[in-house]
Amino acid sequence: MRILILNEYFYPDVSATAQYSVELARALVRAGHEVTAVAGRRDYVSPERQLPRKEIWEGIQILRVSSARVGKTRRWERAAHFASYLLACTWRLLWMRSYDEVLALTTPPLVSVLAALFTRLKGGRLTLWIMDLNPDEAVAAGWLKPRGLAHWFLEHLLRYSLHRAETVVALDRFMRQRVLAKGVHPEKVAVLPPWSLDEAVAYDPEGRSDFRRKHRLEGKFVVMYSGNLSPCHPLDTLLESAERLQGKQGKGAPVVFCFVGGGSELAKVTNFVRTKNLTNVVCLPYQPIERLGASLSAADLHVVVMGSPFVGMIHPCKIYNILKLGVPFLYIGPANSHVTDILPRGAAGDWAHLFSHGDAEGVAACIERCSEAGARRAEEEMCLAREFSSAKLIPRFLALFQTAAGRFANHRAVAPRSVRDM
Repeated sequence: MRILILNEYFYPDVSATAQYSVELARALVRAGHEVTAVAGRRDYVSPERQLPRKEIWEGIQILRVSSARVGKTRRWERAAHFASYLLACTWRLLWMRSYDEVLALTTPPLVSVLAALFTRLKGGRLTLWIMDLNPDEAVAAGWLKPRGLAHWFLEHLLRYSLHRAETVVALDRFMRQRVLAKGVHPEKVAVLPPWSLDEAVAYDPEGRSDFRRKHRLEGKFVVMYSGNLSPCHPLDTLLESAERLQGKQGKGAPVVFCFVGGGSELAKVTNFVRTKNLTNVVCLPYQPIERLGASLSAADLHVVVMGSPFVGMIHPCKIYNILKLGVPFLYIGPANSHVTDILPRGAAGDWAHLFSHGDAEGVAACIERCSEAGARRAEEEMCLAREFSSAKLIPRFLALFQTAAGRFANHRAVAPRSVRDM
């Protein structure tokens, strides 16, 4: 079966959507399918770097289109970047052949509309993999006015692509509820969470030591937030707890807060650190995928943050790698979310510490208690991780395509010929 994947970020990018789409693409190739990905040329972390226009990597044909090099901190910059990529992607798709299956993710948000139009023009089955739900997320973040003209327009485009798709993959039950509220038939919406990056992430004692030594974290109790820093993951409570623990000498090792990653809220973190003269905070860039296991293993306590308005719009993907490592974690967010959904009875207060936004005092006290207890790993946490392993969940995703493959093998439609093939 010929499969086309549409997402701005793909190999070798480090963004979550790139990592998941790459792992799925590799599994599809191993299953005997022909996979093509159309992505952007600009690197997620270093947009000044341009990737090759064409590349074949592990049997996947990667086609990359250009986009404008603008910043991502202001809304108009993000809009200009997205628009330039979508225009270039539209032009590229016009000259491409038909595919049996088109899988569209949600980076940028309107790429699903391109996929819907492409399948309508050239045929093929459409699957939407909803990694984040826009324009809902943009409204919740204050980037769009609710019920404004832009919101109305984007909402109608989203609904068009949702209704055009034969399958919509939501990441949790909250996201499914939001998709169903847009009038999508329940039988079309499958719930399939992402998975731990098993090939890239494993507890690495040697890598842990090297990472801590390199960044002067030896002898410290490391509280780590690793990933995208965005308004969807408000860090105010965590930062206020860092301020409370500044210079505090308890029974345990000195506490240091380590932010690994980037995003629009990185400036907010660095400004807070500078304004408050904090010496217990370290900010590091995204780590290459080959060093991800080492960096995550360096933490004594991981942090997962979910903004209360964003439940069902985004998904806490980082939780799966944390569970696999067995490192205790601190969750700051609403009581009713996917994180609390998956926790077994008795986990809260043992290796999972749950707090609401605004409870900086409680968070600081919890971190202090954990530092006194020292570094540890939880076997129960690692057992839970098996439920979200790539070995278990990728085959479930492949089953969606195998169903489509059987349908196309018996009832293959003649697709319109393109002006020029690949």
